[in-house]
Amino acid sequence: MRGPSPGSLPQIAFAGRSNVGKSSLINLVLGRTRTAIARVSATPGKTQEINFYKVRAELDDAETQFFLVDLPGYGYARAPADQRRRWKPLMEWYLGETKELRGVVQLVDIRHGPTKDDLQMVDYLAHANVPALFVLTKADKIKPAQLRSRVREIADKLGVEDDQVLAVSTLQKLGQGELLESLGALLGTDENREAEGTE
Repeated sequence: MRGPSPGSLPQIAFAGRSNVGKSSLINLVLGRTRTAIARVSATPGKTQEINFYKVRAELDDAETQFFLVDLPGYGYARAPADQRRRWKPLMEWYLGETKELRGVVQLVDIRHGPTKDDLQMVDYLAHANVPALFVLTKADKIKPAQLRSRVREIADKLGVEDDQVLAVSTLQKLGQGELLESLGALLGTDENREAEGTE
């Protein structure tokens, strides 16, 4: 594991297939679009451990702190077999044993919809009774007129309500405010927060 010791702070984990845009989204949430913290790579599967980022959120002049947790990307077929075998128990250990976990932000590429690996993750989260928010990345690749229907279509495939699904574009910062509000809801706080990363 990389980063500060989580201690007793609440945690929100980000999960998704390799190359779904997870690192870019985490950097957007942390407000680090110019000097990235999460590693962004053209080669999928670079995140091979669990990374913790301490986040300070200002709300009504009160400070809330939590850990944003970057889970290893899954489903990268070209990763070494022994590495793929390590990912599953690592994910199951974290998701099943972390008492501070408040929810998982599950990323899905809006262009392709949920894959078999994504649907397995959805089933696992439901079985483990972990609250989940589904973020559809790369929304700038979809025509605006088709965006709402695409969100409904993917929500149906995931078997969740439309309000659990949010379309986001890191390039256009589409959905950034809604995502921060949703993170606040997972943490049990009010809306209208401004989050910034701290190393």
